[in-house]
Amino acid sequence: MDVKTCITEFLLLGFRNNLNILLFLLFLVIYIVTLSGNLLIVVLVMAEQHLHTPMYFFLSNLSFVEICYTSTILPRMLNSFLTGDKTISFVGCILQMHIFSTLGATECYLLAVMSYDRYLAICRPLHYVTLMDNRTCILLVSVSWLIGSLLITILTSLLTQLTFCSQYQIDHFFCDFTPVVRLSCSDTRVIETAAFITSSIGILPTFLITVTSYIFIISTILKIPSVTGRQKAFSTCSSHLTVVSVFYGSLTFVYILPTSGKFKDLNKVFSFLYTILTPMANPFIYSLRNKDVKDILRKALCQFGFYRSIG
Repeated sequence: MDVKTCITEFLLLGFRNNLNILLFLLFLVIYIVTLSGNLLIVVLVMAEQHLHTPMYFFLSNLSFVEICYTSTILPRMLNSFLTGDKTISFVGCILQMHIFSTLGATECYLLAVMSYDRYLAICRPLHYVTLMDNRTCILLVSVSWLIGSLLITILTSLLTQLTFCSQYQIDHFFCDFTPVVRLSCSDTRVIETAAFITSSIGILPTFLITVTSYIFIISTILKIPSVTGRQKAFSTCSSHLTVVSVFYGSLTFVYILPTSGKFKDLNKVFSFLYTILTPMANPFIYSLRNKDVKDILRKALCQFGFYRSIG
């Protein structure tokens, strides 16, 4: 990595308070719940034949992304709370940003794929099995990972060409793109233009696909004559719509609102929402409240003899 800089490490200021032990315990619980919930979804989908459908295939991939997503941020944060060491090496910071951004871009495409899957299931049910076969599912997930990786690799390559002179304090709890670029003493116009283009390619099309899919989905649901039918159809996509709203809403606040002045702390709050809380909540929003998943989980717990009651 050819980087012209006199900075060898950055200081992540994170959350400024004296409650390190309490924050350590809080984030440790969040991390354990996130890993357990998402790993459970992945294992259930792999092990249970009944869940070998496109919807659950995409959900298991999303859960895998969330596991990796959280693991790029929380372990270092936990170490910081426990030891008080807020430093991160220059290479470690770039690597964290690269992995985190790649996973974020991939998640945008996966959410778009999942919305398209729900569109086919609800709006074109007679053609669903033909249009969303195993080969198509694998292709869509592979393309999501490929585009996400390619877009961020371009930005990372440009970032390694910047010079960092004396500023080393990042007022954030992880190495995000904008705070890091602003510390550079180089001309950042090229990388900022590239970031705008790649963001447009990564976020705008996926957002439009998601919104368009749900316009057609909601329109189709409203045409169902039976109240029970409408409720059943809407229940299959309401969870996804909730996650999409929180995810894109948080991204909008983080990357569109100013990151200085009174918006600085608000920026951290919404970053915390989409980087840490959303991955923890997704298994419960998406799958653990789903009847099929709960029935399978009940059977599995009964086999081990400690099932009492779920939901």
